[in-house]
Amino acid sequence: MRQDRTPEDFLPLKPHWFHVLLSLADQEQHGYGIMQEVLERTSGKVRLWPATLYGTLKRLLDAELIDESSVRPPEDIDDARRRYYRLTPLGRRVLDAESRRLEDLVRVIHRKRGGITKREVES
Repeated sequence: MRQDRTPEDFLPLKPHWFHVLLSLADQEQHGYGIMQEVLERTSGKVRLWPATLYGTLKRLLDAELIDESSVRPPEDIDDARRRYYRLTPLGRRVLDAESRRLEDLVRVIHRKRGGITKREVES
């Protein structure tokens, strides 16, 4: 991978990429843990099926946005088959840049709607 890549080179992020990076923002996780967190965080609206998740993980590894972690839980609660992932410094910068981009988009949406609140939209 080229060393001169900037976070903006990856934007906008594919939704699956964003969800995986967000899942790794505060902790290292294995694939199943990522799947479960995304499912919980989105109230079941986003489901990363195994083929989608592991394809996404491979592409994120290739892009050097995540890497495999050597830190493992204690052996008595670990499964040796699991691979744990963490954000790289570039991955963290990409997640931050995408988060700012989405926040800006939400501000535009609010301005376009004249500051309409969620409650007003639902009624």
